[in-house]
Amino acid sequence: MLFGSQGCLKGTKMKLWQWLLGLCWLMAGLSAHAFGLADLSQRLQQPQAVAGDFTQERYLASLGKPLRTEGEFVLQPKRALLWQMQKPFAQQLRVRADGVWQWTGKAWQRQSGAGGQQRQMQLFLDLLGGNAQGLQQHFEVRLTGTEQAWQLALTPKTALMQQIFTRIDIAGDNVVRQITLQEKQGDKTVMRFSRIRINPALAADTRRALAD
Repeated sequence: MLFGSQGCLKGTKMKLWQWLLGLCWLMAGLSAHAFGLADLSQRLQQPQAVAGDFTQERYLASLGKPLRTEGEFVLQPKRALLWQMQKPFAQQLRVRADGVWQWTGKAWQRQSGAGGQQRQMQLFLDLLGGNAQGLQQHFEVRLTGTEQAWQLALTPKTALMQQIFTRIDIAGDNVVRQITLQEKQGDKTVMRFSRIRINPALAADTRRALAD
């Protein structure tokens, strides 16, 4: 009788343990799937401004060494991007919904490039600012990872983007840390972002550059 009670108790404990283990797996699964594309967009668009340094390495199939540029950037998600290249030469670009502008030293001059080039620059603003709606218009989007370390894979689905890219990979945490552009002709561009500051105090000329 005692042996039977112990067996029943052991069986009950085993079932309880299995139930708890299953519950843990379920909660882990729910947690892993809780971070979605909408959450990522909200996370990236939450700051009023993001500033930092960038390095860009462009690997051309025809060259043995990458072309490297360095500089600083200031991003206002979904509004404007100020791209200040410092090496190998100085150049300032501003990207907004109304187009791409270049600083001449005296004023901002709107660039009259082809529609494809303009769209690429707008895409760059979408990539850094987490504009999921804008990205999904042109790409199949796949998000993996967690809120603290996520990866976004973009596969072009429109004819325009299919002519330019084979794939775009983005990685980050509370901000974008790296973007890799795989181009149709075999070239590749890798952009890395460092010394990132969220909601920094912007200088008066920077505020004017973003707003003018």
